[in-house]
Amino acid sequence: MTTTGRRALLTAGVSAAAAAALAGCTSEDPGPRKPSAAEREAERVARAEAALRLRSVTASRTLLERYDAVLAAHPALAPRLTPLRRSVAAHAKALGEGGTTVRPATASPTATPATTTPSPAPVPVAADPGAALKELAAAERTASDAHTAALLTAPPEYARLLASVAAAGAAHAYLLTEGARA
Repeated sequence: MTTTGRRALLTAGVSAAAAAALAGCTSEDPGPRKPSAAEREAERVARAEAALRLRSVTASRTLLERYDAVLAAHPALAPRLTPLRRSVAAHAKALGEGGTTVRPATASPTATPATTTPSPAPVPVAADPGAALKELAAAERTASDAHTAALLTAPPEYARLLASVAAAGAAHAYLLTEGARA
């Protein structure tokens, strides 16, 4: 084979290789890439954790609303309830860290957007301060039980936080009822 023949063969081979490489770069995309099983599982786990965090934050914020309602109805209880309320507010903040966003309540469809400020429905509070404290203790136990139940599916670091918040809620319930008698 002559030099010219070899060059022609080499040029033809390079051209064929370049054409094959460019064929993969065409605009004809076969469609979106399907996620792998590991990617789908990671997405499922992330969604489950976000839902868990949202439920935990919501439980703590509901409890915080209960404290605010009792304090509004019975201002004389402020010295006793304010430290506990501060603790519940710190728990709600800590539980919401890490990407959890709690959506505000939606406004009524007839309200104008410029003047709408979402506000939760008023929390009913017993007229008797002692009964209000018992109701608040029951709300603390409910939130504590919700945090304890969430431990089963929580990732390790969040589970430690939930356990701590649940224990604090149990202590608050004690302080609101039995602790007052001591």
